[in-house]
Amino acid sequence: MAGSAGKKKTAAQLVEDEDYQLRHERVAGIDVAKAKADVCVRLPPAQGKARRRSRVWEVAATVPEITALAGELLADGAELVSMESTGDYWRAWFYVLEAAGLKVQLVSSSQARQLKGRPKTDRLDAQWIARLTEAGMLAPCFVPPAEVRELRDWTRARVHLVRDRTAEWQRLEKLLEGALVKVSSVTSSLAGSKTARKIIEALIDGERDPQALAGLALGRLRGRQRELAAALQGARFGDHHARLARMHLDRVDALDRDVAVLDDEIAACLQAIPAAWGVTADGVPSPDPGQGAAALAAAARLAEVPGMSPSLAMAVIAETGLDMSRFPTAAHLVSWAGLAPSARQSGARSRKPGKGQGNAYLRGYCTQAANGAARTDTFLGERLRRLSRRVGGARARCAVARSILVIVWHLLNDPSARFVDLGADWHQRKTDRDKKIAGHLRQLRALGLQVTVTEAAA
Repeated sequence: MAGSAGKKKTAAQLVEDEDYQLRHERVAGIDVAKAKADVCVRLPPAQGKARRRSRVWEVAATVPEITALAGELLADGAELVSMESTGDYWRAWFYVLEAAGLKVQLVSSSQARQLKGRPKTDRLDAQWIARLTEAGMLAPCFVPPAEVRELRDWTRARVHLVRDRTAEWQRLEKLLEGALVKVSSVTSSLAGSKTARKIIEALIDGERDPQALAGLALGRLRGRQRELAAALQGARFGDHHARLARMHLDRVDALDRDVAVLDDEIAACLQAIPAAWGVTADGVPSPDPGQGAAALAAAARLAEVPGMSPSLAMAVIAETGLDMSRFPTAAHLVSWAGLAPSARQSGARSRKPGKGQGNAYLRGYCTQAANGAARTDTFLGERLRRLSRRVGGARARCAVARSILVIVWHLLNDPSARFVDLGADWHQRKTDRDKKIAGHLRQLRALGLQVTVTEAAA
């Protein structure tokens, strides 16, 4: 008892209760599978009865069947429909029921999971989802509106095509390494290098002279022709290498054309969303408000953030949407993206905070922006460099990506807001001068020195 008496007591805290007691009278729970779904409708007690009623049945995963289900739920007066699904099978159910005028929410399987010790079937899962729904114990997942979903389809398709293009360049580099062509050691990368492209094209056309190939260098690589010639010396680039290299280059060219088409489609799709428009100097909403605009378009405001290109800004909007009311605070958005650690504490033991999966696309976009900001002389760039020295590059990029997402939330939450850089010297300017002086004097006194400080002459 004596040992526990010295421990600091935690003051009692008043915690506001959740709205679990505000139950919905008429709800539906849907456990979605690929070919069918189990539906449970919970209704008030019948006249003269005390217990609530449940009706459970199977519905095929076809649009006509789902449309008929929507009619039944509307006839029952369903106030809220919750569905849980693995994969993307929920989309048909969500879109059709939402279009019918029902209030629908998609819930995470981690929240709607069946309790241990009870039988698990799709039918019982549907009943459990309905019971949780009527008690208000399920938090909805974020599903953007239709126009943002269309934009998301375009941006995600672009991500996959860019990855395919990168894979083709990597396969080509592996092919050249097998043919003892070390051009990537000099150009550092095949993708985006005009010199590497000209050399590979010449190799395909039959040129084998290292000096002639090195003479194709462009730009800054003209001064490294000797290194290029050495990298091409002794190459064993045969006919089959030429045919395979041509296949890879043709695929790269085709993917370049597809990515360019997607860029145009993404820009057009975003311009078709009025919520993404800016406001001209005359106060008229416009997708291109021009100079002196009262408010820039959403993508243009995000593109002002260091490391955020216009295409990257559009991709971020496709993931977050434009209505930040779905995320009450910036911390909610950061957590949804998987850039915030989750607490894992039990008793006196606190384990290493875990990181949720979150939205992998949005997390990747913000990390990409952080990498871009690292090369700038801005507050974000300096923040990343300072953190890298303390916690390492990976954690520093994650921290700066989180900062960028917080900025994104504020910019989208207030259409009139504009990004203002704090400056690379912000940390130095914010440091308390007197505290620094006192700290240095304290260290000197610890060494046995007595120092008198006077202001330097101006």
